Amino acid sequence: FLFFFSVLNRKTGEPPLINGWIPYLGKALIFRKDAFKFLLDQQKKLGDIFTVHIAGRYITFIMDPFQYVYVIRNSKQLEFHEFADKMASKTFDYPALSKGKFPDLKENLHRIYQYLQGKPLDIISDHMMKNLQDIFEWKCSQATDWETEKMYKFCCSVMFEASFVTLYGRVPAADGRKVISEIRDKFIKFDASFPYLAANIPIELLGATKKVRKELIHHFLLQNMTKWLGGSKVVQARQDIFEKYELLGDYDKAAHHFAFLWASVGNTIPATFWAMYYILRHPEALAAVRDEIDHLLQSTGQKRGPTYNIHLTREQLDNLVYLESALNESLRMCSSSMNIRISQEDFVLKLEGNQEVSLRKGDWIALYPQILHMDPEVYEDPKEYKFDRYIENGKKKTTFYKAGRKLKYFLMPFGSGISMCPGRFLAMNEMKMFLFLLLAHFDVELVENKAVRLDNGRMGLGILLPDVDIAFRYKLRS
Repeated sequence: FLFFFSVLNRKTGEPPLINGWIPYLGKALIFRKDAFKFLLDQQKKLGDIFTVHIAGRYITFIMDPFQYVYVIRNSKQLEFHEFADKMASKTFDYPALSKGKFPDLKENLHRIYQYLQGKPLDIISDHMMKNLQDIFEWKCSQATDWETEKMYKFCCSVMFEASFVTLYGRVPAADGRKVISEIRDKFIKFDASFPYLAANIPIELLGATKKVRKELIHHFLLQNMTKWLGGSKVVQARQDIFEKYELLGDYDKAAHHFAFLWASVGNTIPATFWAMYYILRHPEALAAVRDEIDHLLQSTGQKRGPTYNIHLTREQLDNLVYLESALNESLRMCSSSMNIRISQEDFVLKLEGNQEVSLRKGDWIALYPQILHMDPEVYEDPKEYKFDRYIENGKKKTTFYKAGRKLKYFLMPFGSGISMCPGRFLAMNEMKMFLFLLLAHFDVELVENKAVRLDNGRMGLGILLPDVDIAFRYKLRS
């Protein structure tokens, strides 16, 4: 009864509304349990456009990937930054940028992302490669024969340390590596509460999370950061900008630095895990990727082994088509981001095929690319991992179709339009370099034969975590 009542109450041109019978919560609980299944069920009943009441918000989902472009290009009426700013300021404990106290700070910080593209990207990627090699060399010195570790823990340890040192610099103390490990352990504790903070649950209700966040932010106070050696230009540029704002306290600046660290590794670590897990689960993927790596090293006259420094240009990294395809395929299978826009005014969104959607000011519009990623019309056998899915005739495959029509958007692990992750090029490079060095230096194999599944706790927030960790072993390749 309630459902029909709410549909009748809609204005002309507004999509059907799924209200739920629990006041305020609406469909929040069922959505949180399995957003993917819930949205597919509604699409079958109501078509490609419908509104869902979730925890006091009215979110209109656009399910047809051919309509994505009309949402993405309407960035004036459909805004993202203010929503992201509110969520980040609450999660990472700094004052919201949109309050007017910090004129142009948002724009100035956005401009800094030029350091993660073009020539500056090459510099930061080179540093990342060197730091990854240092860590792998250290791992080699520990491993005389087969060494067994848990895979997620391994990926987390290597990627966190390499990213930290690349962005913020080395901790020069004798126990520098131990200091970074301590920061990492706190980071993991905070990260476990991230979905609850993003869902607007007060931090006071999340056990020790508030204390852990405060300790993490304190690591990034200026008196600590000035001791670290060889930090990146992107972090230095952020520091310089923060210094211009007197109303930004020392703690606020540190909180911004901590938020940047989370943005750098929060999704890259689980994405690296899935890429490694799927390659090791599929011997043909492992053989093809390793063959490509060995071929590149031979053709450039470089030797593998912990004592040799491997150097890769961006062009060489980009030309590793099997490595990139295997990585893209794991991203397709493990990413679950919700692309959100907020209507800035009452307006009519015009879509393809003379369709129109009436939106009210404050309404949320959402794209849910996981539906596209798992669409059997776009990807044959979508639940199967096919390492060469993004290769055609030995080259990168970038044409995918639905209903006989070419799709503009077919793989969206990094968001879209104005909300696209500015660090996506660096993230892809980092993951490729990790896999390259791992497979160049080591024989690697799974020790356990259990299936690892996606944990849906982060649905809508990026890369899903594994539901369990899994043991693997590695030793130096002969």
